[in-house]
Amino acid sequence: MTLYVTNTLTGETEPFEPQDPENVLLYYCGLTVSDPPHLGHARSWVHVDVMHRWLEHLGYGVRHVENFTDVNEKIVARVGQDDLGETEAEVADSYIERTIADMRALNLRRAEVYPRVSTHIPEIIDLIETLIERGYAYESNGSVYFDVTEFEDYGALSNQDLEAIEMQGEADERAEKRHPADFALWKAGGVAPEAVTEHAKGMTWERPPSGQTWDSPWGPGRPGWHIECSAMSMTHLGETLDIHVGGRDLVFPHHENEIAQSEAATGQQFATYWLHCELFQMADEKMSSSLGNFVTVEEAIEQWGTNVLRTFLTAGSYNSTQLYADETIAEAEERWTRLERAYETAVSALDSPAAGTTVEDEDLQETVERARMDFTEAMNNDFNTREAQATLLSVASGINRHLEGVGENGATVRDSTQPTYDYQGLKRAVETLEELGDILGLAFGDSTTEGTVDIAGQLVELILEIRSQERDAGNYERADALRDELATLGIEVQDDADGVSYRLP
Repeated sequence: MTLYVTNTLTGETEPFEPQDPENVLLYYCGLTVSDPPHLGHARSWVHVDVMHRWLEHLGYGVRHVENFTDVNEKIVARVGQDDLGETEAEVADSYIERTIADMRALNLRRAEVYPRVSTHIPEIIDLIETLIERGYAYESNGSVYFDVTEFEDYGALSNQDLEAIEMQGEADERAEKRHPADFALWKAGGVAPEAVTEHAKGMTWERPPSGQTWDSPWGPGRPGWHIECSAMSMTHLGETLDIHVGGRDLVFPHHENEIAQSEAATGQQFATYWLHCELFQMADEKMSSSLGNFVTVEEAIEQWGTNVLRTFLTAGSYNSTQLYADETIAEAEERWTRLERAYETAVSALDSPAAGTTVEDEDLQETVERARMDFTEAMNNDFNTREAQATLLSVASGINRHLEGVGENGATVRDSTQPTYDYQGLKRAVETLEELGDILGLAFGDSTTEGTVDIAGQLVELILEIRSQERDAGNYERADALRDELATLGIEVQDDADGVSYRLP
């Protein structure tokens, strides 16, 4: 089956055909590290991660690049705040460290590289010089602007008419531009004080910080926002990308400007497929740092855990708007619990003496194989995680019917007094949940991890210490009661000449 993707550039759902039939070049517009990552960021991260995983499942090698924007006036506005750091670079480092920790906690595949703007200034300057040489950019008072009138296809991604586009950039740029829609590639000097105070969030300075500057052929200054992604993506992936992913709110002006400057510089198509993640809604607004209506990734993982959170985030496809609410999180928690319980009971039955190699449950086997086909169809249909997740739930239902001895129509298919299970069918079901669940980033079997066992052992040892104290005090009935309570939990306690030992179930 062929993978189809919805391409924002054409407005069509198209068969996916990478330049190299064995390798996919994937770029994701990453985070401006000026605030803690929130669930809106997590939603896009998870969906890009699922794309990465599915492409690998299809047999492609994936060169995945995701940038950190560490040069920005919002970052400068955090200087000196909450011990984040005393320079723009220190603040950025603080948030990058937190962002990477959140990525790992979300069980994301690592990108091949996470380029940073501050380490790609030479490449940015080279790209700007090329644009000037080719007549697509001009210098004005130490700044450099892209001339949108020179790029014939400007507006194609966002379907806008050039003359209808409103002024881009800050107020001080307007007098320097030839056309209102021209955008900055390089800005002279540091960050303007008013731009810092606009994003200060209660911070005050006797003299606002101005951020880092770099020398250039046009004088000291800072790169414009849009030129950064072009320089970083082309440095690490080449002139033409297969897939460029980003938030829907970046279509214009950011991605429109990326196309213009990149294709003007190289004469090649910048990206073949543009995929855009829809916004994450809280009430009637998108979740964003600027609006302050966000739940951080760290808070969400602490409250619900990675599996529930990923179940929630993949319950809607990447290009559908998703609502954050207590009810939608509760539904995701219920779905994950259902999946986890089915998996655990299947593993338990599979590893029990009641699992037989001569027993065959056609309903279970057909359910699992149908789910595998449906999962593939869903994922090849523009990474439809909503339908893909539904197929995992169908496997869970098939497991439950098999263990209960009933068929798909509810009729009894096995004598409940002789609970013999289909070993091959259960094995295939367990492997299917593990394999397909992994594509959605779900990790089955976490309850048996070493960390959980260690905690259980520590709790048992604490109870046995209390039991010992009760025995020393002559409270033998209470001590015996504690041992009996542990026994009901499947924990066997042995008293011998060497002391007390126990065995977890």
